[in-house]
Amino acid sequence: MRTSTRKMAAAAVVGAAYAALTMALAPISYGAIQMRVSEVLCILPFFVPCTAWGLFLGCAVANLISASGILDVVFGSLATLGACLCIAALGKRGRATTSWPRCVLAALMPVVWNGMVVGAVLTWTLTDTAFPSLSPVFWVFGGEVAAGELAVMLVLGLPLMRLLPRYSWFRRAAEQSL
Repeated sequence: MRTSTRKMAAAAVVGAAYAALTMALAPISYGAIQMRVSEVLCILPFFVPCTAWGLFLGCAVANLISASGILDVVFGSLATLGACLCIAALGKRGRATTSWPRCVLAALMPVVWNGMVVGAVLTWTLTDTAFPSLSPVFWVFGGEVAAGELAVMLVLGLPLMRLLPRYSWFRRAAEQSL
């Protein structure tokens, strides 16, 4: 795989935007009940796969100020990377068409990944439970994180996935970054 300067720049800009937006909206971006508006950027790997790595790094930077500490930096960022790589794979299979089912499935990736992983991190750090997935609190925290993700991805992400490819400037930018 060849990494170009253009790909690295695209990933860096998206990662910086993710970190800045998350930190700027800190009161709603962290904690058990969170609504990370920055997660809407996770749709970008559908069109520009290299941005998945920028989102991973942006999430790691944003999680440095999380109350959940190093576990959120490591595992929360890996959850975002997993979701974004799945989104990139979905986009790669049908870059020419953005069908509703494919877009919905892509928008649900951050919901599933972050609900499970961040739910476990929050359970571990906030309740000091040895096996987070066995605790009923895990399902509460995971559900709260997933609900916030679902709101962002369905209200903002899904419409943007359908709207952005209609603009020639976006199509040109996405093609140049490939």
